Amino acid sequence: MTRDKFRNLVLKVISELPDEFKGLLENVDIVIEDWPTRRQLKNAGVIRRSDLLGLYEGVPRTVRDQSYNMVLPDKISIFQKPIELQCRSLKQLKIEIARTVKHEIAHHFGLSDAQLDKIEKQYYR
Repeated sequence: MTRDKFRNLVLKVISELPDEFKGLLENVDIVIEDWPTRRQLKNAGVIRRSDLLGLYEGVPRTVRDQSYNMVLPDKISIFQKPIELQCRSLKQLKIEIARTVKHEIAHHFGLSDAQLDKIEKQYYR
């Protein structure tokens, strides 16, 4: 899939978020990258680059205090090639992009991987 088509699918997911969530994503850059870097893999504790679909890098909203200002944007990376490797159809690709984008945004709101795994197991049965 071309980068533009993939980006449009990511933007569609973001545009469909409830307004109260979109309003809290200021100072967050959401970027599409082909693959995670070695540093990103190491920081995420992931060995194989095909296993990391997305990554949140920043300070979750739940741990910020009054002194949190004048900072660089948080970053959410969505990794196109690993997502494409795990999907066999356009429908599956759209579902995985939506799941990954929402998963990484949830980290911005302070949810841990353990909490998200529990939620996702209930939702994506």
